Amino acid sequence: MTTLFAQPYDISASGFYFDNAEDYLKQAKANRNDYNQPVEEYEIQFIEGESIDVALAHAWGLSQCSLESFFKATEDWELHEKQCFIIAVGEVGYDFDPQTVKPDDFEVIIYHCDTLRELAEQFVDEGYYGDIPSSLANYIDYDAMAYDLSMDHSEVTIAGKYFIYTCP
Repeated sequence: MTTLFAQPYDISASGFYFDNAEDYLKQAKANRNDYNQPVEEYEIQFIEGESIDVALAHAWGLSQCSLESFFKATEDWELHEKQCFIIAVGEVGYDFDPQTVKPDDFEVIIYHCDTLRELAEQFVDEGYYGDIPSSLANYIDYDAMAYDLSMDHSEVTIAGKYFIYTCP
């Protein structure tokens, strides 16, 4: 479960915790400052939840205007879809509309490797560079291949997990 906190910009008002959009709307509508005036603006703070959702909230640019779609994404999207979004928006800088965003809006290829050299070895093993005769296999310069891969691939850590990715 994801728990957020609505911190009012009005210093004479108190904030509140919530864990869904409906709860936020109910509490925000009832919230009053010390002068019995309605509180209109809040900073939304991530309090508790899965580490992938913390990263998602950061990439999302969580605000009171995007709460409903954020909660929907945390509940409906698969782990891989969240990772793709975080990379596309948070790392690469793609724009998105919180009201219409879908996880397949972004083309991101994620590799679960610890280094670019490991990715180069994986590409050779999978035949990405064609068939390599066993007599030449010992002469492959994986470090040079890793350097070449670094031109089109980037590295990122999301929720404590390391990835290599590319956005074609």
